[in-house]
Amino acid sequence: MTSKPFSDPANTWDKRFSGTEYVFGTEPNAFLSSHRHLFGSGKTALSVGDGEGRNSVWLAQQGLVVDAFDISPVGVAKAKQLAQRAGVAVNFNVSDCDSWNWKPTAYDYVVAIFVQFADPDMRHRLFSNIIKTLKPGGYLILQGYTPKQLEFDTGGPGELDHLYTEELLRSEFADLRIVQMKVYESELNEGSRHRGPSALIGMVAQLPPAAL
Repeated sequence: MTSKPFSDPANTWDKRFSGTEYVFGTEPNAFLSSHRHLFGSGKTALSVGDGEGRNSVWLAQQGLVVDAFDISPVGVAKAKQLAQRAGVAVNFNVSDCDSWNWKPTAYDYVVAIFVQFADPDMRHRLFSNIIKTLKPGGYLILQGYTPKQLEFDTGGPGELDHLYTEELLRSEFADLRIVQMKVYESELNEGSRHRGPSALIGMVAQLPPAAL
């Protein structure tokens, strides 16, 4: 019997990242880069499940102080190479979501792009930790696939309970102010693994600033 890819995620992603190709490309996610105006130089950011570094490197290019982690040592090694070629510094780490040191009120921004390897229990822990690690006034920028993505089959986990709905995100992030919630379809062209018509959801949410 073949194991499901998420039963051994480090090995799964090591294999996917093992070639010279950057499987999701080297350009940032389009939803993320469309919110360039939110980012202030010198502020802190965390890129969750950063893969081969396309999003963390772009964040560093915006002048941010960036931490990033991914479960795949192979992906992190390629991310370091990408940062070196771009001439930027990122604090890269090999870690899974549960092992990461989620420091309280540490980041002005948390970026979570297609982190849909998480089953519902892990996802709840992850989302709770994201809220915990945001500074008051900090932003979460998140993108994922909706259940309709199963019809397109152009990327994503292929498992219904790993996908996002607006109701799910509003419930999990009820403590945040939703700045934007966008459910839409678009043609993705992000490397070989995110290519073609896609059913997407994008969210920008802000932890309310601390009361004076």
